[in-house]
Formats: sequence, C-alpha cells, structure tokens
Amino acid sequence: MLTANTATVRLEAGEESNTAIRFNWTNPDYKFTTGISSHDVSYILEIDTTGANFGSSKKFSTSISNDLSKTYTVGELNAVFGNTMVLQLNPRRSYNFDARIISSIAPNTVLLTSNVFHFSASPFPPPPKVPVPTAGTLWIVGDAVNSGWSNPLPSPYDVTQKFTKLPSNTDYELIVDLKSTGGYKLIQIQGDWSTQYHMVTGGTALSGSFAKGDADPAFPAPSIAGTYKLSFNFQLGTYTAVKQ
Repeated sequence: MLTANTATVRLEAGEESNTAIRFNWTNPDYKFTTGISSHDVSYILEIDTTGANFGSSKKFSTSISNDLSKTYTVGELNAVFGNTMVLQLNPRRSYNFDARIISSIAPNTVLLTSNVFHFSASPFPPPPKVPVPTAGTLWIVGDAVNSGWSNPLPSPYDVTQKFTKLPSNTDYELIVDLKSTGGYKLIQIQGDWSTQYHMVTGGTALSGSFAKGDADPAFPAPSIAGTYKLSFNFQLGTYTAVKQ
C-alpha cells in the first residue's frame, strides 16, 4: 500500500529545503511454502503524469533498498520535474501526477506493484544544471571551426562564431560551418579559458551533455563537414548539432 503525507504538493522558490512530499509504503511480506521470506526487498518508485499509465518518455524512476519511505524536499522534487522529467515549466502550470511502488526480492524477480497514488503540484523552473554565461555571451573555438583554437578570437570570427542567446536566457544557438575533423569548446569570455564549457564524456558529435570547466573532452567534429545548427540548453545541460 502506497500513501503520502499530502496529495497537494507545495513547490515555491525560496523554500527548497522544506519537505515537499513523503511517500510511505508497506512491506509486501513475500511468502513461500516455507513461510515469510527473509530476503531483502528492493523497491522502485515511479512517478509519471496522470494518464500516461507509467509509459511516457517523461517517467521518473528511482531505486530504493530496504526502506519503506522516501522523502523529497521542494528543491529535490522540483528538480525531478524540471530537469529529469523535462516538464514544461515556463509558463508555470499545475500538473497531476501518479506514483507507484514496484517491489522485488532480487533484480526483476517476483515483482509486485502497489496501488497508484495521485497528487498534484505546480513546479517552477529549477536552477540550470550548467551555469549560464555570466555576461550572456558565448563563442565557439577549436580546430573543427575556421578560427582554430585562437582565444581571443580574431575578426571576423568574433562575430561569425558568436552564439545567439534566446529569450529563455538558458538556450543558445549558432549556425556555423564545421569541419569533419578536430573538435571545439565554448568560451564565454574572450581570452579566458577558465570559464569554458566542454563535453561530458559519453557525448557524440550530434548530441550529449556538457559542463563548465577548464577540462576535456572537447566536443568532436561531425563525420560529415557542413553547416550545422548548434543548440545548447543550459537548463538541462544538453546540446545538439543538426546539419542544415
């Protein structure tokens, strides 16, 4: 049985450390012919938007071992909605959510699913995963672009390789020619490497995650040279490169 301390969750900026919701559930008490099982029980808490039947691409899942409750602060739950489930939070709106617990006594063994608990919340945009450029400026540099690794960028690259900041203030775009070899990074201050942005390991030339820091790896050049639209989302810490 899954319950919670509230069905109407309060999420407000400035209250991030407050408790938002506490889920509680009962031990399923697995029984075999020899009696109640002594095995440890593992749980998966799932949250999805109402009507999706836990089948949407936005579904959130987290594993919990040997516990019968899970508490989320305002900041934690709001980040789940905004940065993990990627819900549309601007403009702010109210959502209805479903939650359930799936228990097992071994990975994917003897699965039991709880009742569905319904609750509502109005998330607000959480802080961006990656710090946005302080001055709102962003440039691409590297041997995958025409400027090479020159920093500061000489003319005309200080103009042609400068990103456009979108109205969201957390999205930056640039249409630029990319070579099929080399790599690139992003700088927010001309002549300064210490506040650069680089790819997070595991990304590709076409998509992935990025982070702020004077570190590697660089973003790799695409396999096919051409004109690409680069989109960097600081709210989610993700990027894409789409051939034009």
